[in-house]
Amino acid sequence: MLRFAPSPTGDLHIGDLRVALFNYIVSKQKKEDFIIRIEDTDTQKNIEGKDREILDLVDLFGLEHSQVVYQSQNVRFHSAMALQLMHEKKAFSCFCSWEWIEGKRKEAEDAGKEYQYDDACRDLPAELVIDNLSPFTIRLKRPDKDITINDHIKGYTTFKADSVDSFMLLAQDKTSRYIFASAVDDMLNDISLVVRDEANINNTPKQEHVRASLKYDKKLEYAHIPSISNLDDALNVKELLTAGYLPAAISNYLISMGNDLPHDIFETKDAIEWFDFSMVSNSPTRFDIEELKEINKKHLLQLDSKELSRYVGFADEEIGELARLYLEEVSTTKELKTKIEPIFASKEIPQEFIQQVKLMKDAIKSAPYFNEYDAFKDYISKETGLDGDDFVKPLHLLLTGTVDGPEIAEIYKYLKNYIGEIIK
Repeated sequence: MLRFAPSPTGDLHIGDLRVALFNYIVSKQKKEDFIIRIEDTDTQKNIEGKDREILDLVDLFGLEHSQVVYQSQNVRFHSAMALQLMHEKKAFSCFCSWEWIEGKRKEAEDAGKEYQYDDACRDLPAELVIDNLSPFTIRLKRPDKDITINDHIKGYTTFKADSVDSFMLLAQDKTSRYIFASAVDDMLNDISLVVRDEANINNTPKQEHVRASLKYDKKLEYAHIPSISNLDDALNVKELLTAGYLPAAISNYLISMGNDLPHDIFETKDAIEWFDFSMVSNSPTRFDIEELKEINKKHLLQLDSKELSRYVGFADEEIGELARLYLEEVSTTKELKTKIEPIFASKEIPQEFIQQVKLMKDAIKSAPYFNEYDAFKDYISKETGLDGDDFVKPLHLLLTGTVDGPEIAEIYKYLKNYIGEIIK
């Protein structure tokens, strides 16, 4: 079983969605269940409704899953297993105050070192623990041997025993800490492969240590996806959708970015057929909005005419073909709307063209229907006495609201049935 484990403490970021996509693809390839686990134990930071929003986005991107699990539902298991580790003397009570820990953390930072808990409470005599009424956390004793994992991207990776400190399992209020809860939940959910961002790789030996301490003998495999190096500059998923990027294009880009894949343009279902971790780069990659624009444009061009028209507020093949003309200039559905909407809106005509536009309006209103543009043009030119730029620019303004864009002859093919509505 594979899992995607978002936290309802903020918006779904592109890095999160990228991880979800890889988990989904591999679960399909392995014919294993794919679950969504909402990691909601940090109740102070949870945002109401954010879990539903994340699940809606997962559905929008077509990431079918067998179940949704809330981490908070497993709290009793976290507590029971922490208690088991205490009974087996693999974990201990820590009475160090938050202020004392932060002071030690600051000392390490000032010295240019990574902070590790110094085991101040690890070997306290039993009588000092039993009689101590101070609040306490529960920590797992550090491992006594190196930890090796099988990583599909980085190969077999070994973490030195002294790189893992006696980390916290339960906080003073006995709520589960993330690393412990996640390790236990992967046991409960029978996870076989953990696919996640390499930013979380330092959690891996700790979670392996938790499961080993609980005598869990199933060996998990891993795939740590190289991070997006300029993640802070990138948009979150909602913002990309609002900006007019298609879910299929976003998925295409996130799967392909920085990787050596056999296809440039594809849908997620296609990637299930050929994706392999050997195609994934082992180096960080950068989010490039221009690359996404190009991919989005190609996905829009692949849509059939009627479907394309829906993105600009119609359900009409001719309007879809009209929109396709403008994909020479724009790349997103939002930009496409800015081209199509003015055609059917009231138009502000510059002073220099007001007279010509009035003549054209009157001529068009009394004109018969013309299937071909040349016949339409000849009739309007004859009725108004306009030609050259005095004809083309005013007509472009009258039909589209601008003097720029595709040739009028091309536009007319798809607007001829709407002329009366456009010039009203």
